[in-house]
Amino acid sequence: MANVQIIPKDQQGSGAFNGGEIVENKPIGFPREQSLLRPYSNLFYWAHAKAVTDSTIGLHPHQGFEITSFVLKGEIRHFDTKLKEWRPLQAGDVQIIRAGNGISHSEWMGKGSEMFQIWFDPNLAKTLEQPASYDDYRAGDFPVGQVDNAEITTLIGPGSPFQMDTPGVEVFRIRLQPGTFHRALDTDKIYSAYVLSGAVRLSGQSAVESDFALFEGTDSMDIETDQPADVFVIGSPKTPGYRTYAR
Repeated sequence: MANVQIIPKDQQGSGAFNGGEIVENKPIGFPREQSLLRPYSNLFYWAHAKAVTDSTIGLHPHQGFEITSFVLKGEIRHFDTKLKEWRPLQAGDVQIIRAGNGISHSEWMGKGSEMFQIWFDPNLAKTLEQPASYDDYRAGDFPVGQVDNAEITTLIGPGSPFQMDTPGVEVFRIRLQPGTFHRALDTDKIYSAYVLSGAVRLSGQSAVESDFALFEGTDSMDIETDQPADVFVIGSPKTPGYRTYAR
Protein backbone atom coordinates (compact mmCIF):
# COMPACT_ATOMS: atom_id res chain seq x y z
CA MET A 1 0.00 0.00 0.00
CA ALA A 2 1.16 3.51 -0.75
CA ASN A 3 2.56 5.65 2.01
CA VAL A 4 -0.31 8.11 2.53
CA GLN A 5 -0.95 10.39 5.51
CA ILE A 6 -4.44 11.86 5.94
CA ILE A 7 -4.76 15.21 7.75
CA PRO A 8 -8.47 15.83 8.48
CA LYS A 9 -9.88 19.33 8.58
CA ASP A 10 -9.91 19.45 12.40
CA GLN A 11 -6.12 18.98 12.41
CA GLN A 12 -5.55 21.84 9.99
CA GLY A 13 -5.09 25.47 10.95
CA SER A 14 -7.86 28.05 10.71
CA GLY A 15 -8.25 31.78 10.35
CA ALA A 16 -10.66 34.57 9.48
CA PHE A 17 -10.72 38.10 8.09
CA ASN A 18 -13.01 41.01 8.85
CA GLY A 19 -14.79 39.44 11.79
CA GLY A 20 -15.54 36.17 9.99
CA GLU A 21 -16.61 37.60 6.62
CA ILE A 22 -13.90 35.41 5.08
CA VAL A 23 -13.04 32.10 6.78
CA GLU A 24 -10.11 29.82 6.08
CA ASN A 25 -8.85 26.36 6.86
CA LYS A 26 -5.14 25.89 6.36
CA PRO A 27 -3.45 22.58 5.61
CA ILE A 28 -0.14 24.45 5.92
CA GLY A 29 -0.54 27.40 8.27
CA PHE A 30 1.64 29.84 10.15
CA PRO A 31 3.02 28.56 13.49
CA ARG A 32 0.40 30.41 15.55
CA GLU A 33 -2.42 28.66 13.67
CA GLN A 34 -1.78 25.20 15.12
CA SER A 35 -1.87 23.27 11.88
CA LEU A 36 -0.48 19.75 12.18
CA LEU A 37 1.76 20.40 9.17
CA ARG A 38 4.62 22.85 8.86
CA PRO A 39 6.18 23.99 5.58
CA TYR A 40 7.82 21.22 3.56
CA SER A 41 9.43 20.89 0.15
CA ASN A 42 9.02 24.33 -1.45
CA LEU A 43 5.47 24.69 -0.12
CA PHE A 44 5.32 27.35 2.59
CA TYR A 45 1.61 28.10 3.11
CA TRP A 46 -1.77 26.79 1.88
CA ALA A 47 -5.15 28.28 2.79
CA HIS A 48 -8.66 27.47 1.58
CA ALA A 49 -10.61 30.72 1.84
CA LYS A 50 -14.42 31.04 1.65
CA ALA A 51 -16.36 34.30 1.57
CA VAL A 52 -19.45 34.34 3.77
CA THR A 53 -20.34 37.75 2.33
CA ASP A 54 -18.69 40.28 0.02
CA SER A 55 -15.48 41.29 1.75
CA THR A 56 -12.14 43.00 1.09
CA ILE A 57 -8.78 42.04 2.55
CA GLY A 58 -6.90 45.33 2.82
CA LEU A 59 -3.58 46.24 1.25
CA HIS A 60 -0.71 44.17 2.70
CA PRO A 61 2.91 43.50 1.64
CA HIS A 62 4.77 40.44 0.33
CA GLN A 63 8.40 39.79 -0.52
CA GLY A 64 10.32 36.92 -2.05
CA PHE A 65 7.60 34.25 -2.17
CA GLU A 66 5.47 33.33 -5.16
CA ILE A 67 1.85 33.91 -4.10
CA THR A 68 -0.60 31.85 -6.16
CA SER A 69 -4.38 32.14 -6.07
CA PHE A 70 -6.53 29.35 -7.57
CA VAL A 71 -10.15 30.53 -7.88
CA LEU A 72 -12.42 27.58 -7.08
CA LYS A 73 -15.86 29.25 -7.06
CA GLY A 74 -17.36 32.66 -7.74
CA GLU A 75 -15.30 35.79 -8.35
CA ILE A 76 -12.40 37.53 -6.69
CA ARG A 77 -10.77 40.85 -7.56
CA HIS A 78 -7.16 41.80 -7.12
CA PHE A 79 -5.33 45.12 -6.68
CA ASP A 80 -1.59 45.62 -6.26
CA THR A 81 0.90 48.44 -6.11
CA LYS A 82 2.51 47.41 -9.42
CA LEU A 83 -0.62 47.32 -11.62
CA LYS A 84 -2.53 49.93 -9.59
CA GLU A 85 -5.91 48.72 -10.79
CA TRP A 86 -8.53 46.16 -9.74
CA ARG A 87 -8.66 43.04 -11.93
CA PRO A 88 -11.36 40.34 -11.77
CA LEU A 89 -10.75 36.59 -11.63
CA GLN A 90 -13.45 33.97 -12.13
CA ALA A 91 -13.78 30.31 -11.15
CA GLY A 92 -11.01 28.31 -12.80
CA ASP A 93 -8.67 31.29 -13.18
CA VAL A 94 -5.23 31.33 -11.57
CA GLN A 95 -3.04 34.25 -10.53
CA ILE A 96 0.62 34.41 -9.58
CA ILE A 97 2.41 37.24 -7.82
CA ARG A 98 6.18 36.83 -7.95
CA ALA A 99 6.70 39.07 -4.95
CA GLY A 100 10.41 39.65 -5.57
CA ASN A 101 11.84 42.68 -3.79
CA GLY A 102 8.42 43.80 -2.61
CA ILE A 103 4.81 44.40 -3.58
CA SER A 104 1.57 45.12 -1.71
CA HIS A 105 -1.83 43.84 -2.75
CA SER A 106 -5.48 43.71 -1.75
CA GLU A 107 -8.18 41.15 -2.53
CA TRP A 108 -11.96 41.33 -2.77
CA MET A 109 -13.99 38.12 -2.53
CA GLY A 110 -17.62 37.94 -3.58
CA LYS A 111 -20.16 36.15 -1.39
CA GLY A 112 -19.94 32.39 -1.90
CA SER A 113 -16.57 32.54 -3.63
CA GLU A 114 -13.74 30.20 -2.70
CA MET A 115 -10.04 30.11 -3.49
CA PHE A 116 -6.79 28.47 -2.56
CA GLN A 117 -3.97 30.84 -1.76
CA ILE A 118 -0.70 28.93 -1.82
CA TRP A 119 2.77 30.33 -1.20
CA PHE A 120 5.75 28.71 -2.88
CA ASP A 121 9.38 29.29 -1.87
CA PRO A 122 11.34 29.85 -5.10
CA ASN A 123 14.72 30.38 -3.35
CA LEU A 124 14.44 33.70 -1.58
CA ALA A 125 18.21 34.18 -1.77
CA LYS A 126 17.60 34.97 -5.46
CA THR A 127 14.07 36.34 -5.65
CA LEU A 128 14.50 39.03 -3.00
CA GLU A 129 16.82 40.75 -5.51
CA GLN A 130 14.32 40.65 -8.39
CA PRO A 131 11.55 43.12 -9.25
CA ALA A 132 8.01 41.94 -8.53
CA SER A 133 5.97 40.57 -11.44
CA TYR A 134 2.44 39.30 -11.95
CA ASP A 135 0.34 37.16 -14.30
CA ASP A 136 -3.30 36.14 -14.61
CA TYR A 137 -4.27 32.93 -16.40
CA ARG A 138 -7.83 32.17 -17.49
CA ALA A 139 -9.63 28.87 -17.03
CA GLY A 140 -9.62 28.23 -20.78
CA ASP A 141 -5.82 28.49 -20.90
CA PHE A 142 -5.27 25.16 -19.15
CA PRO A 143 -5.23 21.78 -20.91
CA VAL A 144 -7.94 19.30 -19.95
CA GLY A 145 -7.70 15.56 -20.54
CA GLN A 146 -9.82 12.50 -19.85
CA VAL A 147 -8.39 9.36 -18.24
CA ASP A 148 -10.91 6.60 -17.50
CA ASN A 149 -13.39 8.07 -14.99
CA ALA A 150 -11.46 11.33 -14.45
CA GLU A 151 -11.23 14.73 -16.09
CA ILE A 152 -7.78 16.16 -15.38
CA THR A 153 -6.95 19.87 -15.66
CA THR A 154 -3.23 20.61 -15.73
CA LEU A 155 -2.75 23.95 -13.98
CA ILE A 156 1.04 23.79 -13.71
CA GLY A 157 2.89 21.27 -15.84
CA PRO A 158 3.07 20.03 -19.44
CA GLY A 159 0.90 22.05 -21.79
CA SER A 160 0.07 24.75 -19.24
CA PRO A 161 1.17 28.35 -19.93
CA PHE A 162 1.77 28.97 -16.21
CA GLN A 163 5.23 30.37 -15.47
CA MET A 164 6.91 30.37 -12.05
CA ASP A 165 10.43 30.48 -10.64
CA THR A 166 9.83 27.77 -8.02
CA PRO A 167 11.30 24.58 -9.49
CA GLY A 168 9.81 21.12 -9.78
CA VAL A 169 6.14 22.01 -9.19
CA GLU A 170 3.16 20.35 -10.87
CA VAL A 171 -0.48 21.11 -10.10
CA PHE A 172 -3.53 19.30 -11.41
CA ARG A 173 -7.21 19.08 -10.55
CA ILE A 174 -9.02 15.75 -10.86
CA ARG A 175 -12.80 15.67 -11.28
CA LEU A 176 -13.92 12.08 -10.83
CA GLN A 177 -16.99 10.02 -11.62
CA PRO A 178 -17.62 6.80 -9.68
CA GLY A 179 -14.85 4.29 -10.22
CA THR A 180 -11.10 3.98 -9.71
CA PHE A 181 -8.47 6.41 -10.98
CA HIS A 182 -4.77 5.52 -11.18
CA ARG A 183 -1.86 7.88 -11.77
CA ALA A 184 1.88 7.18 -11.76
CA LEU A 185 3.90 9.43 -9.44
CA ASP A 186 7.49 10.65 -9.44
CA THR A 187 9.17 9.08 -6.40
CA ASP A 188 11.45 12.12 -6.07
CA LYS A 189 8.39 14.26 -5.25
CA ILE A 190 5.92 14.69 -2.42
CA TYR A 191 2.28 14.87 -3.57
CA SER A 192 -0.17 16.96 -1.57
CA ALA A 193 -3.87 16.34 -2.17
CA TYR A 194 -6.92 18.30 -0.98
CA VAL A 195 -10.44 16.86 -1.31
CA LEU A 196 -12.64 19.67 -2.61
CA SER A 197 -15.80 17.56 -2.72
CA GLY A 198 -16.99 14.00 -2.30
CA ALA A 199 -15.79 11.04 -0.26
CA VAL A 200 -12.84 9.08 -1.64
CA ARG A 201 -10.32 6.41 -0.80
CA LEU A 202 -6.78 7.59 -1.43
CA SER A 203 -4.67 4.49 -2.00
CA GLY A 204 -6.97 2.68 0.43
CA GLN A 205 -7.38 5.41 3.07
CA SER A 206 -10.70 7.21 3.48
CA ALA A 207 -10.91 10.98 3.03
CA VAL A 208 -13.81 13.41 2.78
CA GLU A 209 -14.34 17.04 1.80
CA SER A 210 -11.63 19.39 3.17
CA ASP A 211 -9.33 16.52 4.19
CA PHE A 212 -5.70 16.80 3.11
CA ALA A 213 -3.30 13.99 2.21
CA LEU A 214 0.42 13.51 1.66
CA PHE A 215 1.80 10.87 -0.70
CA GLU A 216 5.49 10.23 -0.15
CA GLY A 217 7.77 7.36 -1.11
CA THR A 218 5.29 5.87 -3.56
CA ASP A 219 5.16 5.55 -7.33
CA SER A 220 1.37 5.71 -7.72
CA MET A 221 -1.83 7.36 -6.58
CA ASP A 222 -5.11 5.46 -6.62
CA ILE A 223 -8.40 7.26 -5.99
CA GLU A 224 -11.61 5.27 -5.57
CA THR A 225 -15.01 6.89 -5.26
CA ASP A 226 -18.65 5.85 -5.29
CA GLN A 227 -19.85 9.38 -6.10
CA PRO A 228 -18.62 12.40 -8.09
CA ALA A 229 -15.57 13.89 -6.39
CA ASP A 230 -13.05 16.68 -6.91
CA VAL A 231 -9.42 16.44 -5.78
CA PHE A 232 -6.69 19.10 -6.12
CA VAL A 233 -3.09 17.83 -6.22
CA ILE A 234 0.35 19.44 -6.03
CA GLY A 235 3.60 17.60 -6.71
CA SER A 236 6.75 19.24 -5.33
CA PRO A 237 10.34 18.05 -4.90
CA LYS A 238 11.43 16.18 -1.80
CA THR A 239 14.67 18.16 -1.99
CA PRO A 240 14.29 21.59 -3.64
CA GLY A 241 18.06 21.96 -4.10
CA TYR A 242 18.40 25.14 -2.04
CA ARG A 243 17.85 26.22 1.52
CA THR A 244 14.19 27.17 1.93
CA TYR A 245 12.98 29.94 4.22
CA ALA A 246 11.37 27.38 6.53
CA ARG A 247 14.74 25.69 7.04
